[in-house]
Amino acid sequence: MPFPRKRNALQFTETELRKLESFRKSRTEEKRRPVRAALLLDSLSGQSDEAIARSHHISRSTVVLCIKKCLQFGLDAALEELPRTGKPRQLPDDAIAWVLNCACQKPKDLGYSYELWTYKLLTAHVRRYCVAAGHLALQKLSRSKLHKILRQGELRPHKIRYYVERRDPAFEAKMANVLHVYKEVAIVNEYRRGGAAQSLSMVTISYDEKPGIQALAVTTPDRPPVAGQYPSHLRDYEYERLGTVSLLAGLDLHSGRVIETVSDTHASADFITFLKKLDGAYPEHHKIRLVLDNHSAHISKETRGYLDTLPQRFVFVFTPTHGSWLNLIENQFSKMTRTMLRGIRVASKQELIDRIHQYFEEINADPVVFHWKYKMDETVIV
Repeated sequence: MPFPRKRNALQFTETELRKLESFRKSRTEEKRRPVRAALLLDSLSGQSDEAIARSHHISRSTVVLCIKKCLQFGLDAALEELPRTGKPRQLPDDAIAWVLNCACQKPKDLGYSYELWTYKLLTAHVRRYCVAAGHLALQKLSRSKLHKILRQGELRPHKIRYYVERRDPAFEAKMANVLHVYKEVAIVNEYRRGGAAQSLSMVTISYDEKPGIQALAVTTPDRPPVAGQYPSHLRDYEYERLGTVSLLAGLDLHSGRVIETVSDTHASADFITFLKKLDGAYPEHHKIRLVLDNHSAHISKETRGYLDTLPQRFVFVFTPTHGSWLNLIENQFSKMTRTMLRGIRVASKQELIDRIHQYFEEINADPVVFHWKYKMDETVIV
């Protein structure tokens, strides 16, 4: 004899019905959701609780509980699990706060040799000093519980995130000056689109050095890929150091062409050599404006002496201290590092120099004009 129903009938909107049908047919959801969706749909069709229980091989009480949850808390609650009281908390808030405070200190300040915490070290420290701090519940703190406390406190004391301190008091003014130059270049390029380069009275060059490019040689020849056998190049881990070279390069912001020199160093004499090459690359009536950083070679006595021999020829626009990211040629250097220099091996340092020159010949054969976009809308030419 079926049990009489003493509850309200289930009612669903069209959206809820589509959701229930989707859950019932799903093969990827957790098993409980398709089963509960089927129970609710069967009950909506008029089947008795006993018949639903028999067809799904579950107890009648399970069917009744699912339907009551839906009537009392809604469809989502019926498909999921209601929150339970769970085990009583064993760590009070003050104990958790003390653990977080320990994690915010450096181990070396607490007498350890470590610079950063490890989970093992922090767990041992908490267990050792928790009694003296009045937190007896922490005596059996586990690594997993410590991880949970730190995660909830959004702390990662075993990690370091680096940043650059703004040490230039005139950072904003210098950045605005550089951005003004870029905006002026953009306006000139737009005006000159389709015109001749000789119409320029001033050219703007983005200049920087890329020191320490390593010349590395293989100890055994590389093995090329073989279709169906070796999908990539094979290279022995061993290598030989042949020295380093420094690249000094200037990017013409109007044409996209690069003028470069390669030397063993990047001292004042090397910078002057680059300026001489730059001087010979442009007509005498052009003024050459360089956007560059605050390297000592750019403001040395030797450099100033050379500039005095060519008055009104060069104009320097300095980026802020620790603001070399404002220099557009850094994008060219980044591209070079990710492409031509990636995994490079040479037989001699001279081969590395020759390949760098060849790389820029290829760049200049099909130049790309770089455009600065960051905060350009905030920059106004007065």
